[in-house]
Amino acid sequence: MPGIDECLLDVMRLPGARGAAVVDWTSGLALGTIGESPNGDHEATAAETAEVARMAAEQPAFARTREDLAPAAPATTSVEDVIVTTASSYHILRFVETAFDSSVFLHLWLDRAEGNLALARIKLGEIAERLVLA
Repeated sequence: MPGIDECLLDVMRLPGARGAAVVDWTSGLALGTIGESPNGDHEATAAETAEVARMAAEQPAFARTREDLAPAAPATTSVEDVIVTTASSYHILRFVETAFDSSVFLHLWLDRAEGNLALARIKLGEIAERLVLA
C-alpha cells in the first residue's frame, strides 16, 4: 500500500494539478508536500487550509450523518471533502478515513482551465482510500 510520498505523486498526475499536501488539521502541519503552493509557502498554506478543514469538520451543520437525521437510514461519514473555487483554480480538501481517529486531509490545488473538478474529486477519493500514514 502506498505511503504519503507515493500518494502525492499520484495526485500530481491529475490534469491541472499545481500542488498538493497531506495535512494534519488539528495541528496545521504539512505531513508531505509536492509541487507549488498557492502562496509560495507550503507550511503557511497547510495552516490556512487546516483552518478551513477544521471549521467544516467540527460544525454540526456539516458533520451530521444520515443516521442523525433519520435513525432508520444507513449511517454515512460526515464530511468527505471541501471544495473552494476561485477565478483561476480549485482547492479540494479530501478527508482521509482511517481505522483510528484521524485528523488528516489531502489538499489539491488544481488549475481551473486545465483541470477537471469532477475527475479530480473522484481520483482524490480513491487516493485517500489507499493512503497509509506511515
